[in-house]
Amino acid sequence: MENVMAVPKRKTSPMKRGFRRSADALAQPTYVEDKDSGELRRPHHVDLKTGMYRGRQILNIKPKD
Repeated sequence: MENVMAVPKRKTSPMKRGFRRSADALAQPTYVEDKDSGELRRPHHVDLKTGMYRGRQILNIKPKD
């Protein structure tokens, strides 16, 4: 008995090939250093340590006891 390889029945269209390859372009998330605290945070996100966003206090942070 011969070993038979799996062979695709139809040619993969460029669209389907592009869907498969789209995940190759995903990049790591970027981080910026916060100007006030020096912590790393995502751009355009609230700094969770201080609760500040664009110079304004957005979240009330409870002090740890």
